[in-house]
Amino acid sequence: MTWVQYTLGIVTVLSAIVAVVLVARTVAYLVKVIRAGAPDPTRTGPFGPRFTTMLTETLGHTRMLKWSHVGVFHWLVMVGFGGLFLALIEAFVEVWNPTFHLPLLGEWSVYSLFVEILGVGTVVGIGVLIVIRQLNNPRTQGRLSRFYGSNQGRAYFVEAIVLLEGLGILVVRGAKESLGVFDVPTWSAPVSKALGAILPASPTLVTVFAAVKVLSATVWLIVIAATPTMGVAWHRFTAFPNIYFKRDDDGRKALGATRPMMSNGAVLDLEEADPDTDTFGVGRVEDFTWKGLLDFTTCTECGRCQSQCPAWNTEKPLSPKLLVNALRDHAYDKAPYLLAGGSTDMAGDEVGITGDGAEARLAAIPEGARKEAERPLIGGEDVLGVIDPDILWSCTMCGACVEQCPVDIEHVDHIVDMRRYQVLIESEFPTELNSLFKNLENKGNPWGQNAKDRLEWTKGLDFEVPVVESELPAGTEYLFWIGCAGAFDDGQKKTVQATAELLHRAGVEFAVLGSGETCTGDPARRSGNEFVFQMLAQQNVETLNGVFDGRGPGTRKIVTTCPHCLNTLGREYPQLDGHYEVVHHTQLLNKLVREKKLVPVNAPAGEDTGPVTYHDPCYLGRHNEVYSEPRELVGAAGATLSEMPRHADRSMCCGAGGARMWMEERIGKRINVTRAEEAAETLTKAGGGSGPTGTLAVGCPFCRTMMTDGVNQTAGDAVEVKDVSQMLLAAVRRGDPAPEPGPATADTTGEDTPTTETPAVATPEPEIAREAAEQDPTPSGSDGASSTGTAAPSASGNGSANGATPDEAPQEKSTEN
Repeated sequence: MTWVQYTLGIVTVLSAIVAVVLVARTVAYLVKVIRAGAPDPTRTGPFGPRFTTMLTETLGHTRMLKWSHVGVFHWLVMVGFGGLFLALIEAFVEVWNPTFHLPLLGEWSVYSLFVEILGVGTVVGIGVLIVIRQLNNPRTQGRLSRFYGSNQGRAYFVEAIVLLEGLGILVVRGAKESLGVFDVPTWSAPVSKALGAILPASPTLVTVFAAVKVLSATVWLIVIAATPTMGVAWHRFTAFPNIYFKRDDDGRKALGATRPMMSNGAVLDLEEADPDTDTFGVGRVEDFTWKGLLDFTTCTECGRCQSQCPAWNTEKPLSPKLLVNALRDHAYDKAPYLLAGGSTDMAGDEVGITGDGAEARLAAIPEGARKEAERPLIGGEDVLGVIDPDILWSCTMCGACVEQCPVDIEHVDHIVDMRRYQVLIESEFPTELNSLFKNLENKGNPWGQNAKDRLEWTKGLDFEVPVVESELPAGTEYLFWIGCAGAFDDGQKKTVQATAELLHRAGVEFAVLGSGETCTGDPARRSGNEFVFQMLAQQNVETLNGVFDGRGPGTRKIVTTCPHCLNTLGREYPQLDGHYEVVHHTQLLNKLVREKKLVPVNAPAGEDTGPVTYHDPCYLGRHNEVYSEPRELVGAAGATLSEMPRHADRSMCCGAGGARMWMEERIGKRINVTRAEEAAETLTKAGGGSGPTGTLAVGCPFCRTMMTDGVNQTAGDAVEVKDVSQMLLAAVRRGDPAPEPGPATADTTGEDTPTTETPAVATPEPEIAREAAEQDPTPSGSDGASSTGTAAPSASGNGSANGATPDEAPQEKSTEN
């Protein structure tokens, strides 16, 4: 043994001991900090489904591969990190003995090929990721870069270590080849053999290369042990438990239903709640559950959430990534105080460290941690708040952040919990929500309209819409949930009229609740007012359980045109013992078209209906994963769909969710205008003209209102905003028999009163025409025109959505790199 081998051997062993000790201490510290969060017993089982989900998402890289060109190379790095562990062990001994091979495996050609592939894959993978980071560097792209706000220095350090590890495998093997002690077939180590041909034969070279490989690993461990908030490194370990403990044990993303308000590990009963012992949402970082603190620890700072966030992309201060990072840093800065037993009540008085010796115990806590403990979780710069109120209230709850997060961070639930505390305890929220809460509580709808007007939408229909007074009649299959917008918004009335007529034509027996219906509570819950939500929800559950009394599972069917109602009725009411089979109208209508109970007919030759693009509603798409049915209906209506750049699970929000429909948009560019510009650009390209023309199809009343307003400001009258049901109804009406000639009548072909008259050339094929003729050809008052986007003004004067006209800001579009 040479002095080089002795020296480097001792250095590597000592560095490994230090690294292991420090990492063990830091892991124990991480566990203590995470356990300081509130209890959550819902995360522990069942083991089988959770473990399967964890393996699927990690080894299969299912979330990372949403961006395939990034996901593939990240997978190579991940597999190399874990798969080359034995090669690292081998390198420890190679420092002392350059000719060493692992027993049994060392010169086995299959194992050699495995190591070669992982070594090359690691180098290629990290090389591509380094290039991607540089191409999207915030220095050149500013806020457009998904890495804006990320700690670039930490990322560069991790990338450098990974590159050294991958190269270390190959050069150690190459040096052993040059020494003549690497006895494996060339096919099992082609790159290593090629390196061996150009490297000098030297045992010392093997020792040096092996030492560099070992030291790069141990230095990496020492650095991350000293930096517990280094998510770009720690996620390699914490991602596994974070995915295992995700909200739903079936592997579903934390979208759809909002997590119930919890206190002390149990769902909070507001009627029995005690403000002295219960927590109402999250007002301090320790009020987050331990899973929330694990979320913050796991964030990789990759910025996928940021790149997809509609608020961030319109110059607002909310970045899901930066919000999570701020909460992470605050939690770990405050941790010494929390772990010493410190705690404050809602008034900010110390209640954790009291009694004899309290002052000495507090003095023993680092000053920085004591100061961090004094910061309010939500507050402006004047009070050194961790999260600025503008950040908290910019969220539209669209779920794009949760959809894209590769490690299953539950951003939406955390934001809702913070809003709950601000509303229920602090009474600090945007002033516009005062009218919303008052209208919901007193009138049962956001606009403050009278319940007796909930059947106004039926006027103009030439068939009777049954109204349920007690139980749903035995022959009635669906309860048609109209929703507040369908009942009171002039534009959305056209959607429910069209849907009702289509159901009537298809022979579907349905009924409505009329004045017995009230708001589902979605805007109240998403804005943090859990009290009003539960009041409305319990009232509706009682009504619906009475309507479906005696009906078993599979027969308690509800159809609605509002994705927000769909989500609340179907995914959140089970929390209150309301179990129903809820479908969106596009789902049911698509089923009826497939069953040929509705027979759409293409427009006659020469009649140009113009290009069509479709805007995915967040609560229909990401939150409930309904993507294909609306598109199939657009095709069934005879239109050719042109997709916007951001569509399906990457669709951009209209800006109305999270109760933003009733809040002014004062910062940055309006989200709906940005989305409308994207639609206009898509329709312009599809039409091949110099300007936008055609139809923007929607499937949500909120989206209809916001997109109509946005289109009016961008494309004007050249683009119509229509619900998918209106497009389908127009296509179905083309198959109606032509009316018998008669005396001249008043013109009924205007936009507001469409005709059922069909041009002779539009007669459908005989079989289709026969099926269509057998249906009841009863035209309705649904006019197919674009939405005005307004409801009748309420007494409170709060009748408009997002009425502010903010300063113009450059449009930001997401990047995938």
